[in-house]
Amino acid sequence: MVYVSQKQTHSSRVDDSDFTSLLDPSLIRSARQIYTTYYEVHPGLIQRPIGVAINRFTHRGKLIFSGKPVLLPQECFVPFSQIESELY
Repeated sequence: MVYVSQKQTHSSRVDDSDFTSLLDPSLIRSARQIYTTYYEVHPGLIQRPIGVAINRFTHRGKLIFSGKPVLLPQECFVPFSQIESELY
């Protein structure tokens, strides 16, 4: 028996198509609030997050700035493109 492994390339950019499942609008609102709070507390920082890892039940989350997020079973990822759609 022969096992072959595939080399994985790691990219700092997350493809939004990896997270194509429909998200609950309340999760998107919570993720937007998390980002807004971060931006208000740190107005001088210009690094844009790739999204928010958020708990589906408690709506607590963390901003993700690089790499593909590793999520816990109760978490989901909200890409920044969905967060910013109603920010401006």
